[in-house]
Amino acid sequence: MSTSDVHAQLAGPVVIPAHPLALDAQGRFDEQAQRALTRYYLDAGAHGLAVGVHTTQFELHDDQGQLAAVWALAAEQRSHAGTDPVLVAGLVGDTAQAVAEAEAARELGYHAALLSPWAMSDRSEDALLERARAVGEVIPTIGFYLQESVGGQHLSRAYWRALFDLDSVVAVKTAPFDRYRTGDVVQVLLEHDRWDEVALLTGNDDAIVADLVTPTRSGDREIRARGGLLGQWAVGTRAAVAMVASAEQAAAAQTVGMDLLASGSDMVEVNAAVFDVAHDFAGCVPGVNEVLRQQGLLSSARCLSESERLSPGQTELIAGVRQRFGDLLDEEFVAENRDRWLS
Repeated sequence: MSTSDVHAQLAGPVVIPAHPLALDAQGRFDEQAQRALTRYYLDAGAHGLAVGVHTTQFELHDDQGQLAAVWALAAEQRSHAGTDPVLVAGLVGDTAQAVAEAEAARELGYHAALLSPWAMSDRSEDALLERARAVGEVIPTIGFYLQESVGGQHLSRAYWRALFDLDSVVAVKTAPFDRYRTGDVVQVLLEHDRWDEVALLTGNDDAIVADLVTPTRSGDREIRARGGLLGQWAVGTRAAVAMVASAEQAAAAQTVGMDLLASGSDMVEVNAAVFDVAHDFAGCVPGVNEVLRQQGLLSSARCLSESERLSPGQTELIAGVRQRFGDLLDEEFVAENRDRWLS
């Protein structure tokens, strides 16, 4: 895929789930479950897969061999899909590590890279920009505003201007869980000469519908997130595809229906349980895994790090939202197809 082709796919409408990592109760990689998850996302109609990102667990990057195997497994399943989903590789570390990972991902057929500040020795804006430039020489890149509670940091408008100056940047994922900081990114992009060359992706799992239906305008320019790359979409992926389609219809009609707004409110409730808002997002990654465990796609919610655990009461909260909002979590779809995906 050319850089322009990657941008065109990311410009939407697009649903990209952040792919979890499947481990068994002993912490061993579960290849069968990992493959089943990818099959679920592709059968649900996902337009892409993001692998090696926060939901895949950043600690996976400590074992480059295992990281490559996980990337390869998703790429292999993509080749059997009826569509042509875009593959996004999550990259971490300082410039040398990120470039090496970019080269490995490209060789495996990945189309773009999402750069995380995790494991960087220098997290200054200058260092982030230099790394983006270097990785951009290898593979198209996606800018990333990560929320502070899971390792992100505040980034200035000057940073975003400089990032959008890079021709290799094809999209930006806004995930600060903050309307002001999301606005910083959108306003800078709207004013930039490349405003229509950088796709806006929502990563705000607490404001999905709001981001999908809200345009930002200046003169004859308009920007709106026409999709996203989300940890929340690692569950309820088929419902997410339908939600994005509904948002597109609403935008075309210039009228947002009450049902769509209500589903956005319901999704916030779901996300609060899955992402463990009660404990400042401490259980967000195991929370995603726990939904999939309860649905029978994973055998365990275990994570690579011992510190990544479900919080007290989170299992029960997740069971509750599964009962109340089963349509948003693909309960019937997963139950009907789980055994086939795991076979």
